[in-house]
Amino acid sequence: MGFKSAAKNPKWLSAMDNKILALKRNGTWTLVPRPQSHNVISCHWIFKVKPCSDGSTERHKARLVAQGFFQVPVLDFGDTFSPVVHPATV
Repeated sequence: MGFKSAAKNPKWLSAMDNKILALKRNGTWTLVPRPQSHNVISCHWIFKVKPCSDGSTERHKARLVAQGFFQVPVLDFGDTFSPVVHPATV
């Protein structure tokens, strides 16, 4: 499903609004002016229907994903992040 078709559905619009609000509430999203010396990293939405165990729809989930492959090392970022799994989790 693409953004144009999802934007016409109130359930998907609500899912996108909830995601943006969660990003702002957690402090992981800040809109800043574009520096002229940096590239703009585009993003896209991923949509997923979360089913219940009986097959009915539990909720509509939207996720905003950055297309990081457009980034240029040193120009767009200085540090990299690698997720680490704690041994207790495994």
